[in-house]
Amino acid sequence: MPLDLYFDAVSPPCRAVMLTCRALDLDVNMKHLDLRKGETKTPEFIAINPQHTLPTLVDGDLKIWESRAICTYLVSQYGKNDSLYPKDPTARVKVDRLLYFEMGTLYKRYAEVVYPVMRGETKEIVPAKLDALYEAMGWLEGYLAGHKWAAGDNITVADFVLVSSVQAFEVNKINLSKFKNIAQWLSNCKLQLKGYDDVCNQVMAMIKKLLEESYSNITLWKD
Repeated sequence: MPLDLYFDAVSPPCRAVMLTCRALDLDVNMKHLDLRKGETKTPEFIAINPQHTLPTLVDGDLKIWESRAICTYLVSQYGKNDSLYPKDPTARVKVDRLLYFEMGTLYKRYAEVVYPVMRGETKEIVPAKLDALYEAMGWLEGYLAGHKWAAGDNITVADFVLVSSVQAFEVNKINLSKFKNIAQWLSNCKLQLKGYDDVCNQVMAMIKKLLEESYSNITLWKD
């Protein structure tokens, strides 16, 4: 039976799972729910995922949310090999470290800058929080030094997760030119990740429009 993936592509975590599915050539029944319309808060969906978050994967009797857990599960369960999520502990921990970094530091700091403005809670960017985001970008710049992909010389789920955040930074006009390694890695992702155009390009254009409508007079650019 095909997998059921509940998603909204405006969400970076959803795009990470979608890229993982493309890399694995999985037969997936895509079930779109509109986050902005509150479609994850219906009784039917809460019965599947009481946290009513996206993405949510249903694989038979198994129901999973939290995007990074979904990505690693899919590779472990359906991958033809372990290249996307290595079994070797030394190689795997490099991937895991980046997944936790993206969740707990990089994307968290981005959310603390952008989401209060998007929700109308404030009309100004907090400079200290923007500085913290650029600090995290600097750490990622260092992590990418010396190899083509996030965790080494091969594509892993860390690339799918990180690129889904960094492409949002690009749309928000964060100054990626300050970070040569990130810029080159992002270019590699756009050109070489399977299904990148289908998963990302159209929705990123829509997100750009939404962001311009939300805070057209605010800039995240730093020289």
